[in-house]
Amino acid sequence: MDISVVIPLYNEDESLTELYEWIARVMDENHFSYEVIFVNDGSTDRSWEVISELSRNSQNVRGIKFRRNYGKSPALYCGFKEAQGDVVITMDADLQDSPEEIPALYNMITKDGYDLVSGYKQKRYDPISKTIPTKLFNATARKISGIKNLHDFNCGLKAYRRDVVKNIEVYGEMHRYIPYLAKNAGFDKIGEKVVHHQARKYGSSKFMGLNRFVNGYLDLLTLWFLSTFGKKPMHVFGFLGSIMFFIGFLAVVILGADKLYCLANGIPQRLITSSPWFYISLTTMLIGTQLFLAGFLGDLISRSSSNRNDYQIEETI
Repeated sequence: MDISVVIPLYNEDESLTELYEWIARVMDENHFSYEVIFVNDGSTDRSWEVISELSRNSQNVRGIKFRRNYGKSPALYCGFKEAQGDVVITMDADLQDSPEEIPALYNMITKDGYDLVSGYKQKRYDPISKTIPTKLFNATARKISGIKNLHDFNCGLKAYRRDVVKNIEVYGEMHRYIPYLAKNAGFDKIGEKVVHHQARKYGSSKFMGLNRFVNGYLDLLTLWFLSTFGKKPMHVFGFLGSIMFFIGFLAVVILGADKLYCLANGIPQRLITSSPWFYISLTTMLIGTQLFLAGFLGDLISRSSSNRNDYQIEETI
């Protein structure tokens, strides 16, 4: 099979029929063999009834229905698990992503040798409350991930080589960072294509609000830490703990030496415990010890983890 199109959705019953007919027309014009996998993320409208009807009328339609709303990342994970195409395309169900982009994305994977191609919506039809945070978020993501050529990490329109989606785990709300996940799994041929962004035709966006912006940064920090120190926590906690303990210990030694010097020369001196620097030094030593122990415990947990030796093997002979 040439292409699997994975479409996560939540309450998008008005657009599904039009979207599938558009996808089918593009596929037939380009003679692709394909499947469309709709992942219904706990919709409360008629989305599942529409998907069921489409499936009865076309053997190319498959559907996955969640019992409740889990989120976009679990929906993508389940869609990726079921995908059978050589190239996997993801797009949103709101008709803002154009299926006309599919042939070019397919060629970039199969002919140009990319592992992943992410869409870039240069001209957006989103409100300013969404576009400005998106620009700030993408700038931070480029800096932390090291993927300098991507301008829109969170674009729903992406194309993947099948090996990519079978070897990454999209969980929580990590769908924003799939290029970063792919890079960490060894798929570093990541490209970008400028795509057309259309104004929403039905309903309103399901992904608005400040929590989306804040959670995006928290997830990015989590992914950065896990990818950098996930299997060697002692390297960061042990280092920071050692530095803090050394600074605190050095400060205590200086305070003690100053006290001994004053006593030896008969210089009046307050008790060491009456100096705030003594407690600052002691606190620094305690924090350093705690950080060191946190790194030690993290190492023990990492060594006992079931996926501690989970390495992506591209090929065996």
